[in-house]
Formats: sequence, structure tokens, C-alpha cells
Amino acid sequence: MNGVDPGFWTSVADVVAAVCLLAGAFLTFAAGVGAVRFGSLLARMHAVTKPQVLGLVLLLIGLALRVRSWQAVAMLALVVVFQLATAPVAAHLVSRAGFRTGKVDESELAPNQMDPADEQAGQDEPAALERPPGSEDPADPDR
Repeated sequence: MNGVDPGFWTSVADVVAAVCLLAGAFLTFAAGVGAVRFGSLLARMHAVTKPQVLGLVLLLIGLALRVRSWQAVAMLALVVVFQLATAPVAAHLVSRAGFRTGKVDESELAPNQMDPADEQAGQDEPAALERPPGSEDPADPDR
């Protein structure tokens, strides 16, 4: 290997594994703290899903670097794939159930895209997009 000791790469892999394990543990801890500290359902859901998934992925990368067995790495890769596939779906279903049961403060949603009575929700202002250049906007306070 061009004069580099094979033990050197083992040491590098161990250091990278330790960094991944520490970063993953920190992110997973931060997700737990966010779940306890945040007030609303949507904020808690965000705190639980985003850093927890990245924390788990980092933990599994660190474990794969430390174990160095192809069978174990393949199993850890499957765990990562299933976690990345199911976490967004679970977060979506939790938020949807929370909204439908009234656990979500609707003032946090701007616009409220789930309210069937609000037909304009989620739509950009098409009049502003269709206005020809140089024409004035009657709602513009700077004119």
C-alpha cells in the first residue's frame, strides 16, 4: 500500500467511527431533549424525526466502521434504508392525525392547506405573476 502501514487505516477507521458515534449520540440526545422541551405537536414531531434519523444513520455508520464485517454492514445498511423510508411517512401521518384531532394550533399553519373551506390556501398570487411589466399593483403601499 505504497509504504503506508495497514494498521494506519485501521486507526483512521476507528477515529472516524468514534466521531460518527459521538455525533450520532449527540443528535439522538438532542432529539429527545426537543421532544420534551418543545411545546407544539408540529415542533415536537420535527425535533423527533429530523435529528433522530440523522443521529441513527451516524451511529450505524460508526458501528459499521468499527465492526468491519460485510454481513453486519449489509444488515446496518438495510436498517438505514428502512429508517429513511419510514420516518417521513410516520411524521406525515402523525402530523395529519394531530391536525384532524385538533392537537395542532392552526395559526402555526400559513397557509392552511388542509382546510377545504379555504380555496386560496397554498396558492401563490397568480395576479402578481400575470401582471405585465411596468403595470402598477393597486395593493402596493409604495406607489
